[in-house]
Amino acid sequence: MYNKYFRHFSFFYNYLHHRIFVNMGLNVAVGLLDGFGIVMFLPLLKMVDGSSQVSSEELSSLGFVIQGIEGMGLSLNLKTVLLFMLFFFTLKGIARFFESYYRTSVQYFFVKNLRMEGIYSLKDYSYKHFVNSDSGKIQNTLSGEINRVAAASSSYFMALQCAVMATVYGILAFMANAQFAIMVMVGGLISNQLFKVINRKTLEASRKITWEGHEYQGLLIQKVGFFKYLKATALIDAYTEKMTKLVERIETNGKKIGFYGTILYASKEPVIMAVVISVIFIQTSVMSQSLGLIILSLLFFYRALTYLMSLQTFYNGFLTNSGALENMREFLDELKANAEPTQNGEQVRLNREIRLTDLSFAYGERTILKNISLEIPKNQSIAFVGESGSGKTTLVNILSGLIPKQKGKFEIDNISIDSIDLKYYQSKIGYITQEPVIFSDSVFNNVTFWAEKSEDIIRRFWASLERAHIADFIRQLPEGENTLLGTNGILVSGGQKQRISIARELFKDIDILIMDEATSALDSESEKSIQENIDQLRGTITLIIVAHRLATIKNVDRIVLLSEGKIIGSDGFGELLEHSAVFKRMVDLQTF
Repeated sequence: MYNKYFRHFSFFYNYLHHRIFVNMGLNVAVGLLDGFGIVMFLPLLKMVDGSSQVSSEELSSLGFVIQGIEGMGLSLNLKTVLLFMLFFFTLKGIARFFESYYRTSVQYFFVKNLRMEGIYSLKDYSYKHFVNSDSGKIQNTLSGEINRVAAASSSYFMALQCAVMATVYGILAFMANAQFAIMVMVGGLISNQLFKVINRKTLEASRKITWEGHEYQGLLIQKVGFFKYLKATALIDAYTEKMTKLVERIETNGKKIGFYGTILYASKEPVIMAVVISVIFIQTSVMSQSLGLIILSLLFFYRALTYLMSLQTFYNGFLTNSGALENMREFLDELKANAEPTQNGEQVRLNREIRLTDLSFAYGERTILKNISLEIPKNQSIAFVGESGSGKTTLVNILSGLIPKQKGKFEIDNISIDSIDLKYYQSKIGYITQEPVIFSDSVFNNVTFWAEKSEDIIRRFWASLERAHIADFIRQLPEGENTLLGTNGILVSGGQKQRISIARELFKDIDILIMDEATSALDSESEKSIQENIDQLRGTITLIIVAHRLATIKNVDRIVLLSEGKIIGSDGFGELLEHSAVFKRMVDLQTF
């Protein structure tokens, strides 16, 4: 029962708390003030008809309104009735203003908090789980699905408002004429049952749109990422056709939702009138009641039924986007369940050495690293080499804190990685990948990571460009440091992108610079430039290099040779070439 009726309310309550009840209270105020205004119609109609004044007894349980006016020493004449009608409906308008504005504010507050939770939960998401995640789902959930969740929240709160208003008017109608009220309530509940099938089908279509949206975002990300390959091989037509079919499926489900919503919208008023007319017929023809006795209750119930039908419409609108809401709830739960543990230990900088002792790591049953023991002194340059699958990247991921060790020791200056502030440690790491990270922005913002310009920042900016040997090139650009680099740095060469990436890392005041296959995608000239960078950085920073092209690491202090997760050699380039047949074979296969 909780899952059926309260899980959505509970989800919204977790973000909004008391705001939900404040909004409901404002709805009640609007309904009551409107009801008091409607009560004044009955004495007005009697006066227009030339009849005597209405007594409080004729209004049944609502007679307290007339009693209150008379208790103020006012006679119930036409002027008094009209003034109080104006008074009640003016107050209703004021209450409606505050209710509407507050509801809109609450919805924006909800969406803001939801977006913030998504952003921060993704920030804390474990890298180990991230690499196995569906990028399309992440992209779709935090972009397009957020808009659908916002629409779901809007429809939900409008449905909640309609429920409150229908309840208020129902109570007022019951107070005016209990028998009539009960009959209309029964008719309204029966008519509502007719829409259950439509709601179920709407929910099914909504869920399909959500999952198809994930798939579409995934295909779109890959189309942009692999655009050059798809274009050059003429596979882009087939890939586009695959996306087109998916878009058509999304359209089909969208049309289904629109069809069901249109049925609800078109049938609302006829259903209301059918219920009201049936009850009036029974009351007047079968039960021989006076029409005058049910006028007031009829006014209340017409409004109650209007809100009841609107509730169905808004609830169907909620179901239209509820697939996104379910997906968002599951997505956030997944992020939280796989968040990195909070580690607020000692803030440690590398002053002496990194040490690994008998370190092992496995993915499930597959062992990746076996009893790795290794020391990396401060400002030493070290390169990891080996065949694919030897464990190089996993070892670097552990050294950078991306994945936790499983067995053995990992220490920074004799302090366990488990006892240090991991984020602080990572803030002192620079990371250069095979495909350098270039943001679609200016050179300055790429290097400084959007730092505010100041004399110190500008000085550090140019100093990092000098150390990365890219300063002269930047000075020659028409816009200098303000030059835009384009999507993924498309306006500069591969070697220039690498140097800009290096400049960014050096700008950060790092202790360790990791270069993970940083030259494998470069041409010979760019590779030589990066090799010169590596040589010039030797001795000034701790360099950890994962190398495929061995020419770039000829001058590093030490090369660690890995095979099947084990260290099978560790020495300088020349010494390893002389004593290791495996390394010699690797060198012979490459041209220097």
